[in-house]
Amino acid sequence: MKRNSRLSLALHTLSHMAHAPDTLRKSADIAAHAGTNPVVVRRVLGNLRQAGLLVSEAGHSGGWRLARPPQEITLADVYLALDERLAAPQIDDTAHGCSVEHALHDRVSKVMTEVEQTLIQKLSETTILEIRDSAD
Repeated sequence: MKRNSRLSLALHTLSHMAHAPDTLRKSADIAAHAGTNPVVVRRVLGNLRQAGLLVSEAGHSGGWRLARPPQEITLADVYLALDERLAAPQIDDTAHGCSVEHALHDRVSKVMTEVEQTLIQKLSETTILEIRDSAD
């Protein structure tokens, strides 16, 4: 699952949070557990907060916790919150002088868009709670 480390970090963290959804967790503790930097954790979790998946409380006793029950958070919610696409087509702004290149780009873009839509649909079928439960 290390292909996209931000997605991996987010899913791993939320799955741990699902064990005690109301417990506040500090960025430094999450980072130590995940083997990364707290700044990376805060950036990733900040995206999840903006998407309404997490809440944060500032201060010495603050931290991060789930904003919704884990059975209401799907893998697609997390994936979309990070605004990264694993299969989305790359935008090519260069003018295509070759009709074959143009046709190839159009077709591949359409296929990749379909793959991305299928990926999101499949991710929406699994919740963070299901991940947590399968780890027990």
